[in-house]
Amino acid sequence: MSPRPKKSKKTTSAGVVVVRNGGDGPEVLLAHRADRDEWQLPHGALGPDEYPAVCAVRTTLELTGVGIRVDVPLGRVSGPDGHRSQQVAYWRAVAVSAGRHHPGDAVDRVAWMTATKAALLLASEERALLRRAIELPEALPVVIVRHGRAMLRADWSGRDQARPLTSRGRRQSERLVALLEAFGVGRLASSTSNRCMKTLQPFARLQRLDVVGWTTLSEEQAEQNLKAVEKLVRRLAKEAVESDTPLAICGHRPVLPTMLAAFGIPYRALRPGTAMVAHLGPAGETLAVERHEPRA
Repeated sequence: MSPRPKKSKKTTSAGVVVVRNGGDGPEVLLAHRADRDEWQLPHGALGPDEYPAVCAVRTTLELTGVGIRVDVPLGRVSGPDGHRSQQVAYWRAVAVSAGRHHPGDAVDRVAWMTATKAALLLASEERALLRRAIELPEALPVVIVRHGRAMLRADWSGRDQARPLTSRGRRQSERLVALLEAFGVGRLASSTSNRCMKTLQPFARLQRLDVVGWTTLSEEQAEQNLKAVEKLVRRLAKEAVESDTPLAICGHRPVLPTMLAAFGIPYRALRPGTAMVAHLGPAGETLAVERHEPRA
């Protein structure tokens, strides 16, 4: 009996189409792979328990020296990568810093090219991503977070508003830091309940931001006036778009359906620590939605 062929290893990766305005129209950042003598969109393999969007930011910086924040999701591309097969999730991205590129084994050159020139050098799947990135209008991310795992009501004798996060909930809040960084969040809003405020605190400390608490979003207040919840969320989203400042809002399971409805997002159960991202267009319309499961 002949031996069974070995199954090829599968890898999950993340990458970006970094677009900027140039003198002759849109420009895109490309990375040149020396081993294949080809130009590609920056991408790399996920680390253990890493959010794909975080991977996209990290690998772009490592490979090109360019710091980015991710924008709208563009889809996934599958294909071979040497002896492995890989699936790569892509985002459009905005450059926020430009460091020095250090040539390495993976990437020996990087360059900003016009979209027209880049399209001639990229494989067909990546050309389609580039075209989509350029055609989509400008977008701003609003991240809606369910608070991290909290102590059970049955095990807590104090006021429900003061109920704390568990050790797992605290780990979830710490893991959220990199995700919120990836989307360039610069403003934080939350229910006034301790478990919601604490979920955003690690990111707030790192970025030196305030978490603005809203009693309207608390379970106790929201159940009495869901219309006020939707009105507040719409207002916060409008302010985020007008100020071009990505926003994160943390809330409770019973209130999340109303919060998501403000963006036209149908509700599906969210585990503690889950983040939904609504990408809003210039008029506040929802262009795309993505879901990020907790990494703890």
